[in-house]
Amino acid sequence: MLHFLHMIHESIKTGILEALRAKDQVTLRTYRSLATAMTNEVVAKKRRPDEFLADEEALVVLKRASNQRKDSIQQFEAGGRPELAVGEKEELAVIDSLLPAQMSREQVEEVVKAKIAELGVTDKSGAGKLTGAIMGQLKGEADGGMVKEVVDSLLS
Repeated sequence: MLHFLHMIHESIKTGILEALRAKDQVTLRTYRSLATAMTNEVVAKKRRPDEFLADEEALVVLKRASNQRKDSIQQFEAGGRPELAVGEKEELAVIDSLLPAQMSREQVEEVVKAKIAELGVTDKSGAGKLTGAIMGQLKGEADGGMVKEVVDSLLS
């Protein structure tokens, strides 16, 4: 039987208690939000609400939460309301601390060059296939926007 690790989800649940004791309002607010999102994900997968997500599933929820905060920050700043972006930035910092370290642009370029050679892609017509293969290989270790930029720059 396959055993899934669920340390991320568990650590967020215990992190709520630690943040309460430490009176860390930003971490508390963020962890509560993440715990709710993870419980919603468990229920969406037709499992019992008291179950934990496997780490791979929890990372998807964390990335979604990170992207939501980034979108909110961008919209608040574009709308001339930078004061509303402050809380989102604080939460984003907490979420990003839970995510695995992201690859540098140079590291992504190396992976893209190797994949171009492997797949024999020579022009932009294969960019979608190439980007998909790279994102599958990296599994969240690199930002999708950066991968797309690198692919586009190397194929132009």
